[in-house]
Amino acid sequence: MAWLLRRASVADLPAIMALETSTFGSDAWSAEAMRSELAGAHTHYLVATPEGSDAVVAYAGLLAPASAQQADIQTIAVAPTARRGGLGRTLMLQLMAEAFSRGAREMFLEVRADNPGAQSLYEQLGFEQIAVRPRYYQPDGVDALIMRAPLSEPRTSLVEPVPPAAPITATAPGEPVSTSGEPAGASAALTDQPDPTAEGAS
Repeated sequence: MAWLLRRASVADLPAIMALETSTFGSDAWSAEAMRSELAGAHTHYLVATPEGSDAVVAYAGLLAPASAQQADIQTIAVAPTARRGGLGRTLMLQLMAEAFSRGAREMFLEVRADNPGAQSLYEQLGFEQIAVRPRYYQPDGVDALIMRAPLSEPRTSLVEPVPPAAPITATAPGEPVSTSGEPAGASAALTDQPDPTAEGAS
């Protein structure tokens, strides 16, 4: 299986919300909140689609104001049919690289205490738990683990290479994003690579 990554736009809201609600249930964001995120000046959202299809099978979002030293992973979700193929890892690496390029030098996220698959992935990417928000996720009453990772110059060896293509600048919504951290053409694709992601995390 191969996927294409591209910058998300407000036009992707229905597909993102379908995945958001099916993944997070009672923890899901409202459509209004997600629309604000997609249109935000300081956010950066990506969606993933299977090669040859427009169906959104994953998305991830970053909050990283330009020149701010800290960035936050806002949300990430991968559809069950696309899990355990490296997609969650690649989305995370892409957002970490984007945050670094904007000036951030550390990144934070929150994850449910009952989501060990996501926790394992984040630990492999350099995150460590620094605090707990008791009963943060309602109405379930599940704790949120706050995790932090230092950011450094992206190591392209950690990210899947993409096929050669005419380069473009992937900054506008709808343009494809290279999984190597460099601009890529419209045929840029991500191929399977195992990761331990079991569920979406926010």
